[in-house]
Amino acid sequence: MFEDSLVDSGGRLKTNSKYWVWATLCLNLCIVAALIIYPLLYPEALPKTAMTAMLTAPPPPPPPPPPPPPAAVVKAIKVVTVSDAMTVPKIPKKIVDTKQDAAPPQQVTVAGMQGMAGGSAGGVLGGMMGGVGNGPPVVVKAAPPKPSGPARISGGVIAGNLLEKTTPIYPPIAKQAHVQGAVVLHAIIGKNGTIQNLTVISGNAMLTQAAIDAVKQWRYKPYLLNGEPTEVDTTVTVNFSFGSGG
Repeated sequence: MFEDSLVDSGGRLKTNSKYWVWATLCLNLCIVAALIIYPLLYPEALPKTAMTAMLTAPPPPPPPPPPPPPAAVVKAIKVVTVSDAMTVPKIPKKIVDTKQDAAPPQQVTVAGMQGMAGGSAGGVLGGMMGGVGNGPPVVVKAAPPKPSGPARISGGVIAGNLLEKTTPIYPPIAKQAHVQGAVVLHAIIGKNGTIQNLTVISGNAMLTQAAIDAVKQWRYKPYLLNGEPTEVDTTVTVNFSFGSGG
């Protein structure tokens, strides 16, 4: 009998424990579901600080600093002051009486002296000292200064004063080389018409010496300047060509 009771109780105990496990599991699931569904249905029940922390977006990053302003350029302004041209002249309070000097005495003219001497061209017969004649005043021309150094005369002009001309001898070496052309010489002619100095300006070297030897013997008529013979600075051209001596 005792054993039957033990067996019955064991079966009962096992049957009751199964029910209690499933009942507890369902209760726990209901509690967890209620905790999850309730905030979704009533969000105002949640703490505000937590909601704001969850929903508020982070602030944007600060903008970059603006570029520095450009340096100001200082332009120098030149101030020009213009004086007033229409200034009123200052009038002195006292007027000083200044006396003018007496006029200088009249000078004696040549025409007046001629009139005093008995009258002539430009004077008045019986005129007084300092009188002015009717004619134009007498102008005394000064003699022109004498030129210093030789007078510069062109070769064409001085060729008209040539009195004696010696024909140059054609150098044989120049003939063999078939050299011809003109030799230009710079000459100083003295007051008596003789050649004083000769220098070569241009010409072939084979012909220059023959030209100098011939021109040294030339004679000119003295060149007159203001009626007086003078030295002449000029040029002489000697032509060498085949078929002529010079």
